[in-house]
Amino acid sequence: MSDLSTRPYLIRAIYEWCTDSGLTPYLAVRVDEHTEVPRAHVKNGEIILNLNGDAVRNLQIGNEMITCTGRFGGVPFELMVPVAAVIGIFAKETGQGLVFQGSEPQQPPPAAPGSDGGAKPVPHKPNLKIVK
Repeated sequence: MSDLSTRPYLIRAIYEWCTDSGLTPYLAVRVDEHTEVPRAHVKNGEIILNLNGDAVRNLQIGNEMITCTGRFGGVPFELMVPVAAVIGIFAKETGQGLVFQGSEPQQPPPAAPGSDGGAKPVPHKPNLKIVK
């Protein structure tokens, strides 16, 4: 089984769909100590980044990190976002896109003989907020 995450592939797919459709790709990010974004623009530990070609330069969506240069208040800033910190990617105009639930799913440990192993976690409903 592969250890590759599906998250960066899905991010690239929605980004490409947005640009091909003439829509503005927005990236919702959970900010932590590994995320390099202008802290003045972080609200409630999150930031929404406009990934449109007019808004950023040198965008690279790698398997581990998303990097680019963006301007905030006219000042250029080098952005570094771990793929694991991405909450979702969506089109500004329509809100269509993907929201990721928590971290990458892990393989469950094998059930011990005699254990029921039938307890399933309660799924959390994803939510999006409108950014204007």
